[in-house]
Amino acid sequence: MARNKKKSTGLNCEHPGYSRCPICCIIPPHILQNVAVNGSPEQRSWAFQTLNVSAQLRGRRNIVGAISFAPSPGEKRRTIYDARNSENLPGTAVRHEGDPPSTDEAVNEAYDSAGATYDLFYEIFDRNSIDDKGLRLDSTVHYGVKYDNAFWNGDQMVYGDGDGQLFQRFTKSIDVIAHELTHGVVQYEAGLQYYGEPGALNESFADVFGALVKQKTKNQTAQEADWIIGEGLLATTVKGVGIRSLKAPGTAYDDPVMGQDPQPAYMKDKYTGLEDNAGVHINSGIPNHAFYLAAMEIGGYAWEKTGKIWYITLRDRLRANANFKTAANATIKVAGELYGNDSQEQKAVQNAWKKVGVLS
Repeated sequence: MARNKKKSTGLNCEHPGYSRCPICCIIPPHILQNVAVNGSPEQRSWAFQTLNVSAQLRGRRNIVGAISFAPSPGEKRRTIYDARNSENLPGTAVRHEGDPPSTDEAVNEAYDSAGATYDLFYEIFDRNSIDDKGLRLDSTVHYGVKYDNAFWNGDQMVYGDGDGQLFQRFTKSIDVIAHELTHGVVQYEAGLQYYGEPGALNESFADVFGALVKQKTKNQTAQEADWIIGEGLLATTVKGVGIRSLKAPGTAYDDPVMGQDPQPAYMKDKYTGLEDNAGVHINSGIPNHAFYLAAMEIGGYAWEKTGKIWYITLRDRLRANANFKTAANATIKVAGELYGNDSQEQKAVQNAWKKVGVLS
């Protein structure tokens, strides 16, 4: 199948015309805004600080410009840095590829989960790292003071420690790490602009492959998986199971401080406002649920067939301004090419997009 690579522009994500978001954060702004209104004075301070740091980062790229080389296919190149609670990137290198485990849990979690993400893309989709050319997997832990987020900045992964009252350390959830690294894959492939439906697709692809990395690590079938993004991320006092659910969008959390999960599962409930870059973290619930429905109908391990359909669609068929209907039709076409027209797999994909209301 022909490869059709697209180049990303590297521009700031705050404008709807831009096709790349250099700072893609796991915690959406509506959660932090709710905390800033509903939280204790200390929690409000953390929320404002996180929102402020994220805004500053969008205005200036933090470039990791050290070494540039392409490892052989199948060769991981992970480097974990420690920011030591500063906001300077990348920080001090504390673990390189092949080094023994650290005494720091966050370092080991960042290292292991980056490796698991690399393995899924390489072993299942024959992809050589984020850019398919052996890109180094650089990560920084202990970013900022009680920073309530994790992000891909266009060059590397960055993890905050969380505040301890609402969020635990952001390296704790493998799906969070895989989600953020997948933003890099999207950046090098479709380059989906970070606004409106294309931006929601950007977030959805990151959630889908975040879930698949976790499922493969746990050797879970679609039926066995929890389909939660951010499992284990929330503090025990928070009323919620994670930050998003592909199985049941809108049910991941309902907490007095964090608010209620606003994600819709169906087009009839699509968010039409301008907040969150016109709902990139909110409306991703719709394509997320379509993937879940397709995976459940196809059955087995979701990364084997449904994941392959979504990956090839992202790699070869979508452009920066693709909307939900474009993605739906593309996945249906790819399913037919892979498994045959009118195959059970193609019908499952078509049924999923119809059930969520993207197709009639």
